[in-house]
Amino acid sequence: MSLDRRTTVKLLGGAALYPFALSGTGSAANEQPYDLVVRNGLVYDGLGGQPVHADVAVRGDRIAMIGAVPDRSARIEIDAHGRAVAPGFINMLSWATESLLIDGRGLSDLKQGVTTQIFGEGWSMGPLNPEMRAEMVRQQTDLKFDVNWTSLGEYLAALQSRGIAQNVASFIGAATVRIHAMGQVNRKATTAELATMQRLVREAMMDGALGVGSSLIYAPGNYADTEELIALAQAAAPYGGRYISHMRSEGDRIEAALDELIRIGREARIPVEIYHLKLAGRENWHKFDRVIAQIDAARQSGVDIVANMYTYTAGATGFDAAMPPWVQEGGYQQWAERLRNPEIRARVIDEMRNAPEGWENLYRAAGGPDNLLLIGFGNPVLKPLTGMTLTQVAALRGTSPEDTIIDLVIEDGTRVQVAYFLMSEENVRKQIQLPWMTFGSDAEAAAPEGAFLLSSTHPRAYGNFARLLGRYVRDERLITLADAIRRLTSLPAANLGLVDRGRIAVGYHADITVFDPDTITDHATFANPQRYATGVSDVVVNGVHVLQDGNPTGAHGGRAVRGRGAISAPAGAVLHQTSTPPSLIPRS
Repeated sequence: MSLDRRTTVKLLGGAALYPFALSGTGSAANEQPYDLVVRNGLVYDGLGGQPVHADVAVRGDRIAMIGAVPDRSARIEIDAHGRAVAPGFINMLSWATESLLIDGRGLSDLKQGVTTQIFGEGWSMGPLNPEMRAEMVRQQTDLKFDVNWTSLGEYLAALQSRGIAQNVASFIGAATVRIHAMGQVNRKATTAELATMQRLVREAMMDGALGVGSSLIYAPGNYADTEELIALAQAAAPYGGRYISHMRSEGDRIEAALDELIRIGREARIPVEIYHLKLAGRENWHKFDRVIAQIDAARQSGVDIVANMYTYTAGATGFDAAMPPWVQEGGYQQWAERLRNPEIRARVIDEMRNAPEGWENLYRAAGGPDNLLLIGFGNPVLKPLTGMTLTQVAALRGTSPEDTIIDLVIEDGTRVQVAYFLMSEENVRKQIQLPWMTFGSDAEAAAPEGAFLLSSTHPRAYGNFARLLGRYVRDERLITLADAIRRLTSLPAANLGLVDRGRIAVGYHADITVFDPDTITDHATFANPQRYATGVSDVVVNGVHVLQDGNPTGAHGGRAVRGRGAISAPAGAVLHQTSTPPSLIPRS
């Protein structure tokens, strides 16, 4: 057998093939030493098949060989004996947009094996006009940063130039282009405004955006009608983009909201995805089977539809999700000013207490003030309330829960960060078992130090992926480890069009996570959310060793990753060029 030629080894019990180059004395591979080798691990290729014992060699930013790598052939050696070697995990819904500007390590996610952060749930960090840039500065609380970019591409390039440990990519926010074109008014877009929005989407797609992301329970995203969303999706479709949405309802009207998403996919001829699929509110938990049947029927009819989720029964967002969108028109300042008007205040309280018409009321869906946990304030005077329930704060102040919500929004100067306990554990378990489900933290990537300690957070920021692999895979055995890895790696990479990522395969980018399946564990709780997960020992990003023995190395391997549309970007575009061909901030 020639020692220079490429061959393949069939995995144990699986159909997937591992390509690797055999090396020996006098081979070209031996003449060019590897930069890094992960040795003695149980290698999962990311496709869901059985793993194989092998070494993984890296040259530059690519995987160069999988198999028996000669000793002393690399300057960096990682001993993965007894551990899993997997492609780096992809966080399908990340809000590390600001936290990475402060700390490029992204440690809460890096220590869970995440190598790629995906942004853009409704809002994106560009394009910005002067008014939007000024507003982004005004809204800053604990995290302070300069806004020295305009386009989404410039923002991603700025992250890379600052130095980041993980890759970043983004959808263009539907709310962002709406604000850019017409401000935060509650009306239908004119023909000219819609044309401007479509142009902004096309420009972002050529700059590397992954598609269009919407968030339809919040103002001003809620103001867009279906035709507007179809038009934005149509602008992204020719560039290989997808439409991804926090749907207009995740509770009382979830089936109608899902119909809207499916219609957008059909009419725009674009793949569609559901952000953080959930059945919100106890009275909606029983709808799970109907909703999944609705999705499966759409898939069988030819609509490319998938979903992502986080592994908790509580979401986290602001008190804006407890108030009707009409009162929020024009942005925070006008919202707060209206709430100071006694007549408007009374109307808002009445709508908060009663069944909502045309909007999603998470306050009611949570079932009462006991199920709202306050986790983030901008005003230092209010920070001692962090970690208390709405019931406790209302009792402390001697006001009704609804009055307390309104008062806190006015006093804090922000929408206030709140955890809403909305979902059933049974449905979380069922969702994890869906073969087309991927995973996202819906949170920042932070560290329990510095400015990040000034506010609390949701435990999903520190535990979402370790919780999946530890609690639900190892302990409860809901799915196999190989399938969990597939849905953290190759499946989201394929959905996003990230060619040469998401697999352990020769020629792919060397994004690699080494972890112990027997010990990986999340430690973050709602009482103590800023606790790192354990069990991930080493992480490699684009061939750079960024986590060693569970500790950050300080190296910056992360890049801004382009979407498919960037293949036609003009020469000299600001994003990092990869081989990927045609790939103010609510969250819940």
